[in-house]
Amino acid sequence: MIPTPEKTIFSVSQLNRQAKHLLETHLPMIWVSGELSNLAKPSSGHWYFSLKDERAQVRCAMFKNANQRLRQAPTSGQQVLIRARVSLYEGRGEYQLIAEHMEPAGAGALQQAYEALKLKLQQQGLFDPERKQALPAAPRQIGVITSPTGAAIHDILSVLARRYPLAHITVIPAAVQGESAPGEMIQALKKAQAFGQFELLIIGRGGGSIEDLWAFNDEALARAIAACPIPTISAVGHEVDFTICDFVADVRAATPSASAELATPDIAEWQQNLDLWQQQLHRRQQVLLHKKQQQLQHLQKRLRHPGESIKFQQQQLAHIHKALGAAIGHRLAQQQQALEQQRYRLQQQHPQRLLAQGHDRLGQLHTRLRQSMERTLQQGQQRLSTSAQLLHAVSPLQVLSRGYSIVTGQDQSVITHSQDIQAGDQLTTQLGSGTFTSQVLSVEHAPTKHAPTKHAPTQ
Repeated sequence: MIPTPEKTIFSVSQLNRQAKHLLETHLPMIWVSGELSNLAKPSSGHWYFSLKDERAQVRCAMFKNANQRLRQAPTSGQQVLIRARVSLYEGRGEYQLIAEHMEPAGAGALQQAYEALKLKLQQQGLFDPERKQALPAAPRQIGVITSPTGAAIHDILSVLARRYPLAHITVIPAAVQGESAPGEMIQALKKAQAFGQFELLIIGRGGGSIEDLWAFNDEALARAIAACPIPTISAVGHEVDFTICDFVADVRAATPSASAELATPDIAEWQQNLDLWQQQLHRRQQVLLHKKQQQLQHLQKRLRHPGESIKFQQQQLAHIHKALGAAIGHRLAQQQQALEQQRYRLQQQHPQRLLAQGHDRLGQLHTRLRQSMERTLQQGQQRLSTSAQLLHAVSPLQVLSRGYSIVTGQDQSVITHSQDIQAGDQLTTQLGSGTFTSQVLSVEHAPTKHAPTKHAPTQ
């Protein structure tokens, strides 16, 4: 038998809760337009109504925390545009829209045009803080571009008269609502620039609906304000109102009255600062005066009577005189001692003394020279005698005197071996006393060399 799948059974409450969860998690925040009907405003502060068109309707709720943000309460039969999230009322199983924001249906198209222009100009750099000019600290010439009959100019003039009556205000009239308003405000900007005296411009108007303020969302006007060389404050509507002119102007003011406060300093604050500076100056003067008085008292204590000063100077003079006398005496004694030393040194260097010393020195040197010469001569004679004895001992004559002789050949060479002569050679023999010549008759050669004989054979 094939098993059947187990059935999933929901209760009505579970079904509605699941459906509510699916609706709230799978559908994003949406915009819905339609005709407002069956509007109910119970004491709880919440609004309940239906939104319908020619073929369908949907229940809606707008809770107290959301509807309190609306500037104007809607009425049944009005075409509106709401931003809402889709939900489901579990008690009745009906789905509904929870509105977070509501505005007239025509305003939705205006809002889209506003957002598109805002994005365009922002991308082109017209909102960049780097291009915005600083406001002058205390402008003397201020131009106000607005309707001369509107409430904004009265608020601005009232604040300026209270805060800074020194400024000269010029109203440059222009329409601030309607189709002709952007063109008139552009012409007013051109007039202000041509005038050449304004240090600051304020352009704006009082509050109103988005349609009333739409002239300040004009692209040409926005570009004219951005290109204006005069620092400009945009003061349009209330604090919650924002227009394109607010973003391109150098400064945005929440209200026209606030623009007057931003444009000028508070003369009352100036007066307070002036009073504060005056008090600080007075305190500093008091401190400086007290310091100078103390210095004066100190100098007065140091100041002496002329008689005391003269007496003190006389004492110093006497002390200096005594010290000078002592110094002169000490210096004189030093000079006398130095003179005696120089006299003694001069006597030691007298020519006669030096001459006598030189004569004695010369005698000593002469004696030493003579003694040295005698010693040198005696030593030389002794060395000569010793050398003569040594020379005599090794002299050939001394050898000949003992019976030896020297035989030389015809070439005067000494004959030392029998092999050096031949029969018939003529030889010369030198004796201890005298020489003689002989001729060799015969030669007997000895087997080895031997000492020369006393007498060589002679003829």
